[in-house]
Amino acid sequence: MTRTEKLLAELIALPSVNPAFAGQDGDARGAHKFGERNVAEFLAAIASRAGLEIEFQPVLPGRSNLIARLLPGGKIRQTILLAPHLDTVNAVEAQFVPRRRNGRLYGRGACDTKGSVAAMLTALCELAGAKSRPAGTEIIFAGLIDEEQAQAGSRALVGRGLKKTAPFKADLAIVGEPTRLQIVTAHKGSLWLEIETQGVAAHGATPHFGVNAVHEMAHIVDFLQTDYAARLRRRKHKLLGHGTVNVGVISGGRQPNIVPDHCTITIDRRTIPGETDAGVKRELQKLLLSKKYRATIADKKLAPAVPLETDLKLPLVRKFMETAGQSKAAGVHFFCDASVLSSGRIPSVVFGPGDVAQAHTTDEWIELSQLESAKDLILKFLRSLP
Repeated sequence: MTRTEKLLAELIALPSVNPAFAGQDGDARGAHKFGERNVAEFLAAIASRAGLEIEFQPVLPGRSNLIARLLPGGKIRQTILLAPHLDTVNAVEAQFVPRRRNGRLYGRGACDTKGSVAAMLTALCELAGAKSRPAGTEIIFAGLIDEEQAQAGSRALVGRGLKKTAPFKADLAIVGEPTRLQIVTAHKGSLWLEIETQGVAAHGATPHFGVNAVHEMAHIVDFLQTDYAARLRRRKHKLLGHGTVNVGVISGGRQPNIVPDHCTITIDRRTIPGETDAGVKRELQKLLLSKKYRATIADKKLAPAVPLETDLKLPLVRKFMETAGQSKAAGVHFFCDASVLSSGRIPSVVFGPGDVAQAHTTDEWIELSQLESAKDLILKFLRSLP
């Protein structure tokens, strides 16, 4: 068993479910599952033994980003940020037991994204223990909280900095997510909108005296999933394809014998570079009005989740891609911390072992060969830095 695999197995066995998902399984005995603290403290001990400087950045009550820093041999001339997240989605107890089978390691967080955590921190610890290290490059490992909910960890890092005196800066952020070892320079944004229709209540026996808000919403749902979705397919990004819309939640009415006077839906709108949240809302309002649908639109995201698009010509991006032997850019459909860091003026890419197709699944797993390759590639890149 390699050091990377051993660390990943230990991380899987330390639950760090995002507290936003507490109560989903109805198990009051599962309080120990929630929060990143145990994982952060465990990783801090490993990093400290390797000689890294350790700091905890408080973000939310009882939840802190872990910062582990490797200083260069000389004056700091550039900073590289390794930024995986420590939280996971919810799981049952059996998913916190790591299982090795057929070259795979199974368990909650195996690929999303404790595989990246293990690969990045192992690489940094190996570099710290080597005879030589970069002379002018500071390398920071940031274990971030809350990526699975509102990205409070990455938002705090760029917004407040480490010393609360200035915004955090780095010359390149490598954000750990399952990309199958592809360096990703673009990903979609995520916008959640609530659309509401109002009607007039009436007795179910005399529905003609009322206005059915659910019926009005049914027309809107059909429009969104057909005409609007087709409109989005005509606007394409070279790496990400087109934006999408999904009606994920609907609620309306109180009981069968009352004409419903209120109905809401919540939609997930995936955006591509060039689109803005405000622009999407304006477009939808205009389209609904043109169809004479009476509805209001409200933003339901806790914080902006905009698309990512990083310039491949940036020297450090180009160098990382050359190290990986990758000549073409790649994009992914999911949203992650890279966008938040990029919005904070830190050039960001996404990279890690594992396949997002396994993320959040009951039998989440990661290929161990990919895990080790990720560690080796990151270490090779870090060693190449001046």
